[in-house]
Amino acid sequence: MEQAAGCPAVGGSYPQKNAEILSSQYGINLFLAGLLLTFAWAVHAVGISKSHLLSYLITLMLIQLLWMLWYLCRSCTQRRLIQDKDRHAGARWLKCGITLFAVITLILDSFKIGYYIDFSNCLSPTEGIFPVTHAVHTILQVYFLWCHAKDVIQSFKTLERFGVIHSVFTNLLLWTNGVLTESKHQLNEHKERLITLGFGNITIVLDDHAPQCNCTTTTLCSIFSQGIYYLYPFNIEYHILASTMLYVLWKNIGRKVEHHQQNKTPFKFHGITVGMIFGLIVLTSTIAIVVVYLIQIGGSKIKSELALTMFYLHAIFVLALMCTAGIVALLIYRLEDRSLDNSKNPARKLDAELLVGTAAGSWLLSWGSILAIICAQGHPKYTWYNLPYSVLVIIEKYIQNLFIIESIHREQEKVNDDIKTLRIVTISRGSTLSLTPLYKEIYNGRAAHDNGDIPCLFKGSICGREDDGAGVAREETSQDNSLVMHSASDFSLYSRNSVTNNKRRILKNIAAFLFLCNLSLWIPPAFGCRPEYDNGLEEIVFGFEPWIIVVNLAMPFSIFYRMHSAASLFEVNCKT
Repeated sequence: MEQAAGCPAVGGSYPQKNAEILSSQYGINLFLAGLLLTFAWAVHAVGISKSHLLSYLITLMLIQLLWMLWYLCRSCTQRRLIQDKDRHAGARWLKCGITLFAVITLILDSFKIGYYIDFSNCLSPTEGIFPVTHAVHTILQVYFLWCHAKDVIQSFKTLERFGVIHSVFTNLLLWTNGVLTESKHQLNEHKERLITLGFGNITIVLDDHAPQCNCTTTTLCSIFSQGIYYLYPFNIEYHILASTMLYVLWKNIGRKVEHHQQNKTPFKFHGITVGMIFGLIVLTSTIAIVVVYLIQIGGSKIKSELALTMFYLHAIFVLALMCTAGIVALLIYRLEDRSLDNSKNPARKLDAELLVGTAAGSWLLSWGSILAIICAQGHPKYTWYNLPYSVLVIIEKYIQNLFIIESIHREQEKVNDDIKTLRIVTISRGSTLSLTPLYKEIYNGRAAHDNGDIPCLFKGSICGREDDGAGVAREETSQDNSLVMHSASDFSLYSRNSVTNNKRRILKNIAAFLFLCNLSLWIPPAFGCRPEYDNGLEEIVFGFEPWIIVVNLAMPFSIFYRMHSAASLFEVNCKT
């Protein structure tokens, strides 16, 4: 282990590379063991119960808690030392987002505690210990990420690598557990809906993990059991966001940071009114569609078909708008000549990889639906809307990924001070005089006089000095030509800056619109509006169990893609 000062010895990079490889292998094995345990519980393997899975997760969380406490205590003792920071990691808006999800996760934990109390007669004690441990883990982890997400660790690097990677895969396992629990609930509802759509030839066997005893308070039990599944989407997003932030922290261990001025990019509502209005319209209509869908689906065959048709038509319209907006943004980028920032940035690299990697989940489902439509012998009317919907999902993600990745790699435009001030000064007898009133007129593009004469500022003279002698006037005349050239050049710069501002305004509106659209498209699958389950055509072509396995594997990535895209587009809006 390295010294606390973090001074590398000769050839120190070799053991550090080994530490990185060893820690990553440790994390992967930790994850695979938990994944296998989760799978065994899901398929009711002999000798494996939920208490075994929860005991494993509790142990992992306790180890992470001990490591975070040790790291926080060590950081407090070294507070006076100057520590390197990665300015790109742990943005404030990202911390605010994870805090919001964490608060809702704490509500979920309180519901689980209440659920355990009502069914305490027949539930394992681990089901009561788990939400308590998880709540403490959530509070401390959010505090840790707020304070240390930007850290570039240079001391105790080997130990810290194992601690951080342990935290990454602990969150991934908690995410997997949440995804599986929520998917099993959705699957049970889906099996019941298929009967109303007329797919009676599919074997319906409900996967029931309900407690085998009566609840002490029926009303509260119903509230807790139903409320838990509406809160799971936020818990799922919380853990995947935490794991990505911790992964960036792990990649930054031992990294040499380039110290340069980092421009702050605060979010501003100014100039994005159009994009926000259209985005809010899409968000509002999507919420309405989801509510109607959940009410109508499963009621009867006609109602279910109408709900699916309504969903597809709305999604087709929204995806077409998003494709158009993305193409316009890419065309604007092609017209601009701005270099790309190729500096080493783990956070930006991870963002790009997650966008493409998680988009593969939606592409898999879309290609499955397209193949099912082509190969199916019978086609209910509503299934034909699935074809343009699936094609647009593929195209929209392709265009949006290109736009986001190029945006986060483009260098921020630096505002030229000469353009701001137009260098409105004039030289007379070796002095520099300010012309504030005329500057305002010229900056706003207005003529100084109604008769159409060029303002005296552009002539390189001072209007206020009309009583100068003739000799002085002749002396200033020799400077007129050069000053007119400078002024014309400045005015040309201002014109180009005006065009650039218009392009930036369009790009900011597009980013704001796509941000709200991605939030809108996150809502339906996160809260149970999943036509991939309810369509029924894919189950007939591929078989019920194979298609359900595909959906359960791909859907979590598809849901995460929308939230991650929204976060990336928020950053794009700030940088533009």
